[in-house]
Amino acid sequence: MAVDAPGVAVAGEDERRVPGNGRPGRFARWRSLWPAALSLLPLGLLALASWYGRHVRPSADEWCFLPVVREDGISGLIGKFWFTDNGRFANGLLVGLYAEFPVAGHQWFGLVSGVVMLVLLWALTVLVLRRTGQRVPRGVPLLVAATVCALFLFATPNTYKTFYWPAASVSHTLAPVLACAAALPLLCVRGRRGRAAALVTVAVTGVFMGTLSEEVSVVALVVLSGVVLFAHRIFAGRACRFARVWSLTGAAGVAVGTLLLVTSPGSRNRRERYGAETTSMLAPESLLGALRGYARILETVLTTWQYAGAVAVGVLLGLVARGRRSGKPVLLPPRPLFLTGLGALAFLVSGYLCTVITYPVFGMKVVTTERTWNDYLLLYVLLLVAAGAFAGRALRPRLAGRRTGMVKTAAAAVCAVAVLGLVAPLAGLGHDMRVRAERWDRQDRFLREGAARGATELPYTPLSVSRMLEPFSQEGRRKWPAQCVADYYRLDGVTYSTRLP
Repeated sequence: MAVDAPGVAVAGEDERRVPGNGRPGRFARWRSLWPAALSLLPLGLLALASWYGRHVRPSADEWCFLPVVREDGISGLIGKFWFTDNGRFANGLLVGLYAEFPVAGHQWFGLVSGVVMLVLLWALTVLVLRRTGQRVPRGVPLLVAATVCALFLFATPNTYKTFYWPAASVSHTLAPVLACAAALPLLCVRGRRGRAAALVTVAVTGVFMGTLSEEVSVVALVVLSGVVLFAHRIFAGRACRFARVWSLTGAAGVAVGTLLLVTSPGSRNRRERYGAETTSMLAPESLLGALRGYARILETVLTTWQYAGAVAVGVLLGLVARGRRSGKPVLLPPRPLFLTGLGALAFLVSGYLCTVITYPVFGMKVVTTERTWNDYLLLYVLLLVAAGAFAGRALRPRLAGRRTGMVKTAAAAVCAVAVLGLVAPLAGLGHDMRVRAERWDRQDRFLREGAARGATELPYTPLSVSRMLEPFSQEGRRKWPAQCVADYYRLDGVTYSTRLP
C-alpha cells in the first residue's frame, strides 16, 4: 500500500494479490509493514530521551531567567532581553513560555519540543514528496522524519545542550526546524489566497527568526539566496517566479528582524560585554581564526558515523518512491549532481558564516560550543537524506528482483545500526542527569528551608552536567551566576561549598 497524501491510500507495486481470492498475500502484507517497524527505532529513541527529560533541572542562564519571569512575567523577560541582554526578544518570548513553569517547564521542554520538531519534519516530508510527484509506501514519511529528528538531536557531541537545555534549544535547535516550517504554506499553495498566505507566513517567520537566532538567520539567507539565483533550474513555469518572490520576501523579513536585533540596546550591551565592538568579525585574523575553527568542526561532523543513517534512510526513500501522473509540473526533472552540489555549497558557506559571526564572542571555543553547530547541522542531515534518495533513485533501474531486496535490507540495517548507536551515549547521559537531579532536589530543599527560616546567605555546591555552567565554577573562582541563584531563592547571597548539605 502506498500513500499519496495523509490518509489517502493508492496501490503500490509491493502489494501483490493472490489469484482467486482477490486479497493481498500474507507475505506482501508483512512487507508493507517494514517502514512502520523500522521507524519504531528512532521513535523509541525520542521517547527514551523524553523520558530522561524528567531529570532536567535549571542551570546556567536559566538561574537568571526564572526570578525575572516570577516577578515580572514573560513581558519582563522580553524587556530584559531587548534592553539588557542580547536584543533577541523572540528568544525572550520562547524562554518565558517554559520559564513560567520553573522546574516543570524544564522537565517537559524536551518532550514538547521533540514532538513539535517531529511533526513539522513529518509534514515537510509528506508535502515535499507530494510536490515532487512521488508516492511511497505508508509509513515511509514518518520513518524519514523520525530518523532525521533523532540524528539531528542525538548525533551531536553534546546532546544535553542540544536537546535538554531549553535556553540553547530555542535558539539553536528548535529555531532551524521552525525556519523549515515556513515552507509548509508554500508547499500547500493553491490559488491567489494561498500564495498570499505563503508570503505573509515567510515574512513573519523571517522577522521572528531575525530576533531569535542570528545564526539561523544566516543559514536562511544563504538558502533563500540559492533559491533566488537558481530557481530557473529547479522550478517550472510560473512556480519559478513565485519561488523567487517567496524567497525574496523571506529574506526581507530576516533582514528586518536582524536590523531590529543589532540596533537594540541589548545587542549593543552584549557586544560591549564580549569586546565585539573592538574585535571585528571581518578582520583578517578573525576570518582566519573562524576558518580554522570551522575546519575542526567539520572534522568532527564528517567523522560522526551515525550520520550514515541519514544517507541510508534516503536510499530507502529513493528505492521505494514511484512517480505518479499529475497535472502541470511544479518542479523540473531533478538534476541530482547539481542539487546535491548546491546543497553542499549552502551547508559549507552557511556553516562558515555562522562560525564567523560567533568567533568574536567565543574565539576558538567555537570548536567546543557545540550548540551553535545545530543552526546548520539540520541542513547537513537533510542534505544527506536527499543525496541518499538520489542514489537510491539512480540504483533502482539497475537492480532487479532479489538484488533490490538486498540493497533495501542493507540500507535498513545501516539505518537501524546508526540509531541504535545513539542509545548507549543517551543512556549514560540519562544516568548523569538522574544523579544531578537527586542532588539538585536535595540542595533545593535545603535552600528553600533556609530562606523560610529567615537566612540571608547560604552555601551552594555546584552541580554540573555535560559541561553546563554552574555558580562557582573553576573551583569557586568564577561566581556567575551565583547572584541569580540567590535571587531565585530570595536570599542576599550564596557562598561556595564543596559539600552538599
